[in-house]
Amino acid sequence: MEGQQLEKTLEEKDIGVYMTRDLKPSTHCGRAANMATSVLRQIQKNFHYRDRHTFVKLYVQYVRPHLEFASPAWSPWQEGDKSLLEKVQEKALRMVSGVKSSSYEERCVILGLETLEKRRRIQDMVETYRILCQANDGYATGMLETVGERGTGARTRQAADPLNLLHRYARTEVRRYCFSVRVVEPWNKLSSNTRGANSVQQFKKRLRDEWKGEQ
Repeated sequence: MEGQQLEKTLEEKDIGVYMTRDLKPSTHCGRAANMATSVLRQIQKNFHYRDRHTFVKLYVQYVRPHLEFASPAWSPWQEGDKSLLEKVQEKALRMVSGVKSSSYEERCVILGLETLEKRRRIQDMVETYRILCQANDGYATGMLETVGERGTGARTRQAADPLNLLHRYARTEVRRYCFSVRVVEPWNKLSSNTRGANSVQQFKKRLRDEWKGEQ
């Protein structure tokens, strides 16, 4: 490029996210799980009695961010990657006094937490809301296209909410699970009340109310 030889690389870290040649998130998931586990061990070493209130605050502030930072850019779809991340949180919740005999899902409910998979789905929807409803300075121009923007005819516009996203063709697995494709179906299924929120915080509240009971 411009007379300079570019070095070959198998992976590259860009704004905290590891990208690889195959564009799959497995490398990032592995590194995120390792970092989160390392921090969790430090908490385990320094806090011998871990009551619910104190531990949840420590976990949410110091461990979980490593497991979900910028997840819309790398959200995993393979079961191995999803399980790798979820096991870190599962291990963390087993460390809390008084809930060890409960199942993972029960511990999440008791401690007021959500599975990491559900949180990634929520973050996907929040990012979609920001792109469509808050016009983030055009940084995602062309990433998502709504029925209203396409204007493909009166029949289409009448049959669907103008905020519905248009489906995009995906031939490969990587493309099928990238952000701009995977968010279409769950976004289109949201109620107009949720999508019509006036702020991100209001959207999050309505979304959680709509998805209440899901893990």
